[in-house]
Amino acid sequence: MVKSDTSGAPKPSGDRIAKVLARAGVASRRQAEILIVEGRVSVNGKRIDSPALNVTPEDRITVDGKPLRAPEPARLWLYHKPLGLVTTTRDDEGRPTVFDNLPEGLPRVVSVGRLDLNSEGLLLLTNDGALKRKLELPSTGWLRRYRVRVNGAPTDDMLAPLRDGVVIEGERFQPMIVSIDRQQGANAWLTIGIREGRNREIRRALSQVGLSVNRLIRISYGPFQLGTLAKGAVEEVKARVLREQLGQSNDTSQQGDGPKPKGRTRPGPAPIRSGKPRKDAPEGASAAKRPSRSRTGRKS
Repeated sequence: MVKSDTSGAPKPSGDRIAKVLARAGVASRRQAEILIVEGRVSVNGKRIDSPALNVTPEDRITVDGKPLRAPEPARLWLYHKPLGLVTTTRDDEGRPTVFDNLPEGLPRVVSVGRLDLNSEGLLLLTNDGALKRKLELPSTGWLRRYRVRVNGAPTDDMLAPLRDGVVIEGERFQPMIVSIDRQQGANAWLTIGIREGRNREIRRALSQVGLSVNRLIRISYGPFQLGTLAKGAVEEVKARVLREQLGQSNDTSQQGDGPKPKGRTRPGPAPIRSGKPRKDAPEGASAAKRPSRSRTGRKS
């Protein structure tokens, strides 16, 4: 064991104790730090009260007197987030959360990025914090595609600033890939691709050119696609597909700077649970199809 906050000391070996607890499925990092402060965690027979500690595989860790399980392999799920859920484990305003509404049978998971309350579509979930951070890095180069309904009749000239990269309140947005799909009465459907995922990025950028978003659906995140996945349903990405898409082992504790995209290979998720068939998806929302699979029923 090595304490890691000594000024000028060499970088300690191992991982922070809270990270190790999180990877073993005990709790989130923040919750693990609370367990440590409460004195419920011991290392090599000695109770610790600070998370400022690095541990190695040789260290013996117990929580409430029980030995720590071996770390679970990194796993990834596709989730079709419905409207009206916030992407947080707990909401101060008491609004329903994504994690309150997941199907039974999932381990503790965290989201890769977020979708806000009024957005829907594909949300990636993982049991591994390191994988989460790697998939969120802009350096992965993975495109996130959205179907967006706006009020008005946009033209290519109107959308040109988005393709060039707009500046909003001193913040420069990377160029977006934007196409006009069709006009539908007072509204128009667009397809927009981004590589950053800043807070409310698409809504803010469209507002900058005079367009108001009234529906926003994420349809893909890199090679992982929403397809016909029912609202509220979760499907696990097969380990083989995950390895292919990351271009390396899915043992994220030993990975480098980030996953490397492997082209447009579509995933073949193994079903966990399924929701009810979709009846309200807009035209084109499931244009990126995935291989057909059998599904099991989801608890309502």
